[in-house]
Amino acid sequence: CATPTGSTAYSWSAGGPVVWPTLEAILVVPLSAHSLFSRPMVIGPNNTISVQLLANSPGGVVWSDGRREILLPPGSRVDLHRSNEPVRLARLHVAQFTRRLVNKFDLPVTGWLAKSKERGVDE
Repeated sequence: CATPTGSTAYSWSAGGPVVWPTLEAILVVPLSAHSLFSRPMVIGPNNTISVQLLANSPGGVVWSDGRREILLPPGSRVDLHRSNEPVRLARLHVAQFTRRLVNKFDLPVTGWLAKSKERGVDE
């Protein structure tokens, strides 16, 4: 699961969408899913996502930003929902989201960006 902020790292690398940072949403992107119909989903910020391990499973692990790890015993359930408190982020460099995205992924869109600026289109 990811927020739009996490969509350019977690979601993208797992085959999910990049979500515009001003959109309020939660992403659910399956990793190594063993199902033909497991596709990424974008849901509203007021919904709750519940994941439950099977009772006969070997257990699981919850990772938060790849830094915090919580071991889960078989049958565990994890509920994910939006916090009442927003996270405040500091931006060290002023840049449009599309510019940061192009730079982060080294996307070959030089011609597109030049044409957009000529037409006066905001990145």
